[in-house]
Amino acid sequence: MERGVSATISVVRPGILTTVQDRGRRGYQGLGVPVAGPMDWYSHQLANQLAGNDASAAALEVTLIGPELQSDADVECAVAGAAFDLTIDGQVVSSDRAFVLPAGARLRFGARRRGARATLAFAGGIDVPATFGSRATHLVSRMGPFGGRQLTAGDRVTIGARAAGTPRVGAPLPLPDGHARIRVLPAPHRARFTDRAWTLLTGSRFLVTPQSNRMGYRLDGPALPHVSGADILSEATPIGSIQVPSSGQAILLMADRQTTGGYAVIATAITADLPLAGQLAPGDSIEFIACARDEALEALRERVASLAGDAGPVAG
Repeated sequence: MERGVSATISVVRPGILTTVQDRGRRGYQGLGVPVAGPMDWYSHQLANQLAGNDASAAALEVTLIGPELQSDADVECAVAGAAFDLTIDGQVVSSDRAFVLPAGARLRFGARRRGARATLAFAGGIDVPATFGSRATHLVSRMGPFGGRQLTAGDRVTIGARAAGTPRVGAPLPLPDGHARIRVLPAPHRARFTDRAWTLLTGSRFLVTPQSNRMGYRLDGPALPHVSGADILSEATPIGSIQVPSSGQAILLMADRQTTGGYAVIATAITADLPLAGQLAPGDSIEFIACARDEALEALRERVASLAGDAGPVAG
């Protein structure tokens, strides 16, 4: 198809949780505006670059059970992230490469093989109104397109008419198979926890519970003891923060986290490993691995190089 031609995508079946996401509302957290954005930033960027888009373009994030979609015009697409069985009118298509969804045809997400979330990008990006400079959906505050909710059957998603760029390849994320090793750095509140808490955090497995969502993963594992209580004066909450309330049970804060929090934070997951966390589902497990700042920076450089096709996938 000719690049830049607009299309409208009709939602035949929405899946269990399909939302519009871009890179999120950056720069407004200090005003109490939640960030939102993709749970797996790496696959979101990869899908966009495969479709010839800028990394900031809005796309669909598909969670656990995917949708069935129909386009009214030929549109180039790409899917990255979780491995789903993808078909167009019954014909198998592949993830991690661009393909054309013909006018009138139906793209169906079938069985999920590995991972939890995929990004579906369309050449030209999803064209919906921006709020605070972003098209991302934040479910709790009802901020973003479609009234800040997930997609439902009958919704129509407009694809932008602006010209897309040249598709760029990159290495797909090495998907966790029910377990992820997430590297962490000590947080500023580390001294509010006992040494045993740190040993337990970095030497145990934690289960992602059914009470987990885009705001954060409530983890089931050993209680992490505080020195003098869990409560602190509320402060900003970076993505990847591991909060520990008075119960001692850790909470890994994710894309839809609140802007501030009043529980002590023992550690923060490194940016390079957040995509791995974003690919976990309830019932999966996490192992937290202590690392140094230099290692965290090098891991991020390697992850970015993988996106550019300059390096192999970073081990996860």
